[in-house]
Amino acid sequence: MEDYKVILDTIKSGESFGVIMDRHHVGYPKINKIAAAIKEVFDVRRVRSGKPYMILSSKDSLERAKVFIYKNNKIRATVVDFQDSIIKAFPYFQPIKTIEKIVEGKIYSNLSNAMDSLHLLPNLTWEIADIYAWTLDFGKLQKGDSFKFVFEEKIISDSIFGGYGEVKSAVFKHVDQDFYAFRFLADSIMNIHEYYDENAKMLRSQFLKAPIKFQYRISSRYNLRRRIAYYGNRIKPHKGTDFAARVGTPIIATASGTVVESARKGGNGNYVKIKHNSTYATQYLHMKKRKVKKGQYVKQGDIIGTVGMTGNTGGPHVCYRFWKHGRQVDPLREKLPAAKPMKEDIKPVFLDFTKSLKLQLDQFHPKLKTHTITAKVIAQN
Repeated sequence: MEDYKVILDTIKSGESFGVIMDRHHVGYPKINKIAAAIKEVFDVRRVRSGKPYMILSSKDSLERAKVFIYKNNKIRATVVDFQDSIIKAFPYFQPIKTIEKIVEGKIYSNLSNAMDSLHLLPNLTWEIADIYAWTLDFGKLQKGDSFKFVFEEKIISDSIFGGYGEVKSAVFKHVDQDFYAFRFLADSIMNIHEYYDENAKMLRSQFLKAPIKFQYRISSRYNLRRRIAYYGNRIKPHKGTDFAARVGTPIIATASGTVVESARKGGNGNYVKIKHNSTYATQYLHMKKRKVKKGQYVKQGDIIGTVGMTGNTGGPHVCYRFWKHGRQVDPLREKLPAAKPMKEDIKPVFLDFTKSLKLQLDQFHPKLKTHTITAKVIAQN
């Protein structure tokens, strides 16, 4: 660093990589050469206002830039070195300490408020909601229900919070029943971790129970003889399930599949329809905004739109329609297919792996609080 003048700054609104380089005496032919040479590693068009950066320039009177360092986030930076004839770009990662934590608490109103009271960020709440999306109805949690999670927290330079890592295990005590979740790699070929209960049953189902994660209510169920005020209280079949939520609430795909329709039409308003396989399809009506296009493949849990009031609707909600063999059915009454079960020869390994984790979860403390149990450093390459 002693060989350079160090310039620290932040990308301002409207500034581009080219503008910054030009200001630091790098000509546009060289700028274009840099952009082309590093495009596989770093797309200079994607620099964003508000992001900090560092310029290493020559110490002479011209102070021409030689190295550009862009801070992608708290953990990662991209170094662009163009001082020699060979232009190169590479990522730099801050050394991170991963701390394993246990948090335990009680439900007094809802999960979000309980997590907030423990000073945990919303993205951890959403992660827990993802894990239990097929097992628990978060709208039906009761006062006095309790939970305990073991999760990772990333620390930069021994003091700066760098985000959450994996949730390793969890248990919810709901209506005097324990709902366990253990993160485990059952298929080394696919290399995908899944969450299983204490009996090695996968928590994930082929379909989610609802197109909204939590903080919703079912305002109207599938009913072929429902009288609808909007249509003059006449009997009109309602072939969907209405999930009421605030305008702008994310709507998620209940299963993976291909978007076959994404449009605005009549009483449906903005809607999306997803084909999951030759048997099942789902449809999501009255969106404020659609976030996917026809032909796009979406994964289970992906956000496909937001709750709105487009089309024929008396309030903000998503009308969730479930198709089986081309016919609309009630998803709440369907016996939906489960995810692929764990192989029998893997179960003994899983049960041995989770033995100590379950013991750890079962040891509830009289004072419900967050506390650190272990810490280790993860090497970054």
